[in-house]
Amino acid sequence: MEITIFLAKFWGSLFMILGAMSISAKFLGRVIEYTEDKTITIATGYITFLLGLATVVAHNIWVTDWPVAITILGWITLFKGIEKIGFPDRVNKKAQMFKGGQIVWGGVIFLVGAFYFWISLQI
Repeated sequence: MEITIFLAKFWGSLFMILGAMSISAKFLGRVIEYTEDKTITIATGYITFLLGLATVVAHNIWVTDWPVAITILGWITLFKGIEKIGFPDRVNKKAQMFKGGQIVWGGVIFLVGAFYFWISLQI
């Protein structure tokens, strides 16, 4: 259970910071612009891949309780990393859909992070 709490705090903190930056500093818009450069997309794909792989290896727990949310996030992150490495053009095309709603999506990211962090404190 310790790894579950650690990962919930890690991912929760990361998402809250990225969400807040997206709302206040238009960070999401810059990330979307960076997807136009295949080199940056592939490089961040390796980081995303490694974060996802580490989460899946450390926490591949399929239960009918909240810890499964960590496992699902790990798998999504792993596949997102593979997509960024293998299909950077598709990533850029998909990223353009979020360009207009930076503040809304930043809020969604923040709230997902707040959920993960809050749930980690309930144990």
